[in-house]
Amino acid sequence: MEKFFKIKESGSSVKTEIVAGITTFLTMAYIIFINPNILINVIPGLSPDNPLYAQFFGAFMVATILGAATATLIMGLWANYPFALAPGMGLNAYFAFTVCGKLGIDWRVALAAVFIEGILFILLTISGVRGFVVKAIPNSVKIATSAGIGLFIAFIGLKSSGIVVSDPATFVTLGDITSHTALVTIIGFFIISILFALKVPGSILIGILASTFIGAIPIFGVTKFQGIVGKIPDISPTFLKLFEKFSWADLASGTFWIVVFTFFFVDFFDTLGTLTGLAESAGFIKKGEFPRANKAYLADAIGTTVGALFGTSTVTTYIESSTGIAEGGRTGLTAVTVAILMLLMLFFAPLGLTTPAAATAPALIFVGALMLKGLKLINWDDITEAIPAFITMIVMPLTYSIANGIALGLIVYPIVKTFSGKTKDVHILNWLLAFLFILYLIFLRG
Repeated sequence: MEKFFKIKESGSSVKTEIVAGITTFLTMAYIIFINPNILINVIPGLSPDNPLYAQFFGAFMVATILGAATATLIMGLWANYPFALAPGMGLNAYFAFTVCGKLGIDWRVALAAVFIEGILFILLTISGVRGFVVKAIPNSVKIATSAGIGLFIAFIGLKSSGIVVSDPATFVTLGDITSHTALVTIIGFFIISILFALKVPGSILIGILASTFIGAIPIFGVTKFQGIVGKIPDISPTFLKLFEKFSWADLASGTFWIVVFTFFFVDFFDTLGTLTGLAESAGFIKKGEFPRANKAYLADAIGTTVGALFGTSTVTTYIESSTGIAEGGRTGLTAVTVAILMLLMLFFAPLGLTTPAAATAPALIFVGALMLKGLKLINWDDITEAIPAFITMIVMPLTYSIANGIALGLIVYPIVKTFSGKTKDVHILNWLLAFLFILYLIFLRG
């Protein structure tokens, strides 16, 4: 391991790397329970009482674990970085509630879109075009996209818990916060927030498990115990299903390509920001150079492609890897440790089925809040930066679509900049993207 990972050369030790891997795993393991709870919504007409519910939930859980473990192993063994990967929060919600729900695209076709997005990511990284694409997207819109996704998934958490409900007069309003589901969610949210503030490792996972336990108390009764440990679920309901419904006609669909672009946009720039931030915090970037950067980006892109084959939404690098880096993780052994622990979770499918929406909702709300912290990097005093960012961010939850937020943000940016006399800030690709998204909003959306 010393020779392979160059542990001493990195100023670390085997013990430190393993402890770092355990720490990272604990902070991101919540995705194992949240992702299948979100993706299960793509199967029409399924209720927890339906026998098919457990089959698909188990398959989505296995797909989540295998997609995460595969990508993380590639990151650790090939790129030799302590970064962990898993299906991204926000994109899983976009996949389930917008692409499959609102647009009515079959979930297998949506998986094909994720697969193609991953291939595009791979090609752009290999060809070296990545740097050119980065320049085409305004920084304020990139930052606002992450924040908008945070608001989007927080809204989903509030909605699934019944804290926010529909209203014919005001569209949305406060629900019955004394309902059992809402109370369990509120308690879980406070548990996560307090543990996180106290810097307790795995605070989100602990909050989910605690909420599940609290929900089992007879006074609440929202948790139906299915067990903790069991056999590995069958992945066949989702494995390679992207080839079942996808046809050449989909390649001629403008809506399909908007979905592909949205997956790509969020994955690409989320990965860019996350990898750069993690590399900076670990001290990997020297004189502006990020060693083995292409390998790290390829690990992310390959993870997305492989994850789609297993049956999960876009796989991306997790910012939670920073907790392992803080513990001293500096090599791929940290990532390999995370991957092994992920694979061990294959035996805990009954626990995943036991976890109710009331227990995952607090995590969605809390993670959504964390995604807003990048907003401080936007120059709010410059209205030509603030307005596109605001539009990008606010439109996502209000229209229940990440794509709409990106589209309107990229349309507003060149217009506001140009007519404010700041043409030097506008790239020719900004206008091209604006034109394409105007066509999308007029002719293709929905």
